[in-house]
Amino acid sequence: MRKLTIFILAMAGCTSTPIGKPPPFTPQERTLERDAMQYAGMMTPVQITSLGPSSRASLWTGSRGSLLGDRRAAMTGDILTVVIEIDDRAEISNSSDRSRSASQRAGLPQLIGIPQRLDPKLPDGATSANLVDLNSQSSASGNGTVRRNEKLTLRIAVTVTDVLPNGVLAIVGLQEVRVNFELRELIVSGFVRPEDISRQNEITYDKIAAARISYGGRGQISDMQQPRAGQQLLETILPF
Repeated sequence: MRKLTIFILAMAGCTSTPIGKPPPFTPQERTLERDAMQYAGMMTPVQITSLGPSSRASLWTGSRGSLLGDRRAAMTGDILTVVIEIDDRAEISNSSDRSRSASQRAGLPQLIGIPQRLDPKLPDGATSANLVDLNSQSSASGNGTVRRNEKLTLRIAVTVTDVLPNGVLAIVGLQEVRVNFELRELIVSGFVRPEDISRQNEITYDKIAAARISYGGRGQISDMQQPRAGQQLLETILPF
């Protein structure tokens, strides 16, 4: 009985969601966004100079928070919005057909009397006049079709986690939304140029280099769409 209980608890631990509980959120203490905001990089000399002296009665202070200041993300810890509008379609069709046939015959009707001496020693029905008669035929055909239609429209706030020596910004963003017992996850990462960021502090996904976009989830519905651990193990081991 004890072994059965241990086995049931072990199998329950293999599921991605606790029994009777919704899937937990990712702790923010372990995210790269929090580290980037907590340990923000120092401002460059150009950014420090842009602050400049200001008057208390002036609307222009030269800082990023002023009325006419540049509020686009530029430093570690800054936040910008990534607009994801994917509407891709692809259709590929291939067809191939191959056919080949061959026929070979070889005989020895006359050769200084050798066939006449050889025929009596051959099995009944065999003759040296037709020693070899070969026929071969092969054919192959193949058809392949690939059709993909993907459409995704999302917006997510990402954090600048690093500023590379050439000024390119490394960004990482994680968004989680939980509805009942299903957790939706959206992860975006990549590298962007500061000049590609719009005045609204937004950038489209097609301007992100080495973009990694993941849209999925975990919970009861996602678990039902995956084969159980035992089935996956058998499919890996069995050769048929």
